[in-house]
Amino acid sequence: MTQFSEHQLIDWRRELHSWPELSGREVETTARLRRWLQDAGLRLLDYPLETGVIVEVGHGDTLIALRADIDALPIHEATGLTYRSRNSGVMHACGHDVHSAVMLGAALQLKAVEDQLPGRIRILFQPAEENATGARQLINAGVLDSVQAIFGMHNEPGLPTGTFATRGGAFYANADKFIVRVSGKGAHAAHPEEGVDSIVVASQIIQALQSLTSRSFNTLDSLVLSVTRIDAGKTWNVLPGEAEFGGTVRTHDKQVRAELEQRARTLVENIAAANGASATFSWHPGPPVLENDARWAQFASNVAQQVGYRVQTAELHLGGEDFAYYLQQIPGAFVSIGSASEFGLHHGGFNPDEALIAPAAHYFTQLAQQALQHLNARCRDAILN
Repeated sequence: MTQFSEHQLIDWRRELHSWPELSGREVETTARLRRWLQDAGLRLLDYPLETGVIVEVGHGDTLIALRADIDALPIHEATGLTYRSRNSGVMHACGHDVHSAVMLGAALQLKAVEDQLPGRIRILFQPAEENATGARQLINAGVLDSVQAIFGMHNEPGLPTGTFATRGGAFYANADKFIVRVSGKGAHAAHPEEGVDSIVVASQIIQALQSLTSRSFNTLDSLVLSVTRIDAGKTWNVLPGEAEFGGTVRTHDKQVRAELEQRARTLVENIAAANGASATFSWHPGPPVLENDARWAQFASNVAQQVGYRVQTAELHLGGEDFAYYLQQIPGAFVSIGSASEFGLHHGGFNPDEALIAPAAHYFTQLAQQALQHLNARCRDAILN
């Protein structure tokens, strides 16, 4: 059945790793994937996409999808590997090169048994996950048309190799961004009474935002607000008239998400006004909460156990993932597969265990076939009933 060697998949992963590209700029990555897939006889589908590749295996009306992401991050690599990034300041620090290698392996395995497949599998090599635009690009292009279920993965550096985890319902958090701009009045640092200190006002707002999440919401809610940058002033002896800071909010509860946005906006504006300043609060929604279909999550776990994974229930994840947009359209499941990296995701030293690639490719091959069989059986039962 297997039409590739583990060595081949690792070689492909390492080539992708050596030449990472940022979100929406995955031109050479796309070219490599297209070449490898075409050489293997895969059927490429023509969608209006600047980057990314869509292939399909099998025949028939029943259709599921598998997804890998292909973009990298603006991070300087610090692994010291012989195949480290050759694009300065860009790195596959999230493991999308690994995900692509896994789905390349699944595509080749499925192609080898194409005549026996009880339907079609559409495999998405998706661009621009890191800036949360890729999934929507594919949806708008019609890639999900007629797809009945979708599955995807992320490597999990905190899990040992050979470990599998997922959960029904909420899994990954929404990932929203906010920006606060404070307008005060500049003054000489020796005479603060002549101005309105934007730094002091911004500091009060930041402290209040932290208290808002810890004192105004249930401590059992999964909620985090992090201020990740602040910009104010250009020199040592002037109180700046403007200050700006921003950060992110993560939660798994839609109501909490909406309430926090409104309460944060009110808090920002009122604290600024109380200090004689003004402030604007802008909210930039990111991917929504990723909600797995409970039945497909259990189905995915059952298949993982069959192929030899150590299966566990995943903990809630506060990272964002634009696979959530697919799950707003059709049912499916997103899963974690252990990658046992000493350093975590988005770190310059991130180095996943490549031993996960071949077993994960085999897993998605089995998952795809069994999902098609399950959908066909469910259709027959519906007709009979």
